[in-house]
Amino acid sequence: MAALNLTLSDPSTFMLTGIDGLEIVHIWISIPFSTFYIISLFGNFTILFVVGKEQTLHKLMYLLICMLALTDIGTSTSVVPKALCIFWFNLKGITVCGCLTQIFFLHAATTMHSAILATMAFDCYIAICNPLRFAIILSDVRIAKLGLMGLIRAVLFILPLPLLLTRQPFGANHIIPHTYCDHMAVVKMSCGDTTFDGIYGVVAFIVIGSDLTLIVLSYGLIMRAVLRISSKTAHQKALNTCTAHICVMLMSYTPFLFTSMTHRFGQDIAPHVHIILAILNFLVPPHAQPNRLWVKTKELRDKVSKYTSRR
Repeated sequence: MAALNLTLSDPSTFMLTGIDGLEIVHIWISIPFSTFYIISLFGNFTILFVVGKEQTLHKLMYLLICMLALTDIGTSTSVVPKALCIFWFNLKGITVCGCLTQIFFLHAATTMHSAILATMAFDCYIAICNPLRFAIILSDVRIAKLGLMGLIRAVLFILPLPLLLTRQPFGANHIIPHTYCDHMAVVKMSCGDTTFDGIYGVVAFIVIGSDLTLIVLSYGLIMRAVLRISSKTAHQKALNTCTAHICVMLMSYTPFLFTSMTHRFGQDIAPHVHIILAILNFLVPPHAQPNRLWVKTKELRDKVSKYTSRR
């Protein structure tokens, strides 16, 4: 209670409540969350290390996989450490600057992740529908430029979110009923006119929606091309080429869309369920991504086995 009063009396500090109604089991909830986080960090850093060390893995597919690993690390690290501080040490306070910084990095990493998934869909489309020009269309330099454009786009679209909030006045209520600084939760605490903030939040959501539209379009064209292949061998090879990509898309967008729909239309769902689903949205894809690669990508699995056997 003393910590709560201190936080409410300090205008430069917000307070994250954690999972309302489940405070008594915070320590138990932290066990699976911390386990998922540690495994995801280990798996994604292992991918970065092995691909960086092995010259034979310096290919387009692994470059995209490394980009995904970096964004997975960024999204989970933007959310989980602060949540664990709440669960373990009851450190619920966060400065306004820290809160806005968390909003920026979280949404920038998510937007960057979406851009990489769209690039992977385009990569798969070219590999199936125009394989003879694949090396020309998707050279390493061009992919690097696409990655840089995705980063610039993420920064330019997301940076106004925290900047707009810095101009908003906040009243006595500095309580955020969450484990991290959710953009709309902070907007709702403002005493000023938040119309433009809400509109811009929708615009940022549309950016990710446009990536998803391009992904669906690409795979629609891919499936049409695959169905026209008469050779069973070529047909199977084409499907195997894109199966791994489709798995990544499903693991990345399914939790995101599910949590977004429940947040907007699931008013009857308990608040703690919303919070748990939101955290899992940033934990499950980074955790599942390395495991899927071990299973689907024999070349990467063999290289990882080489390093683990040495140890």
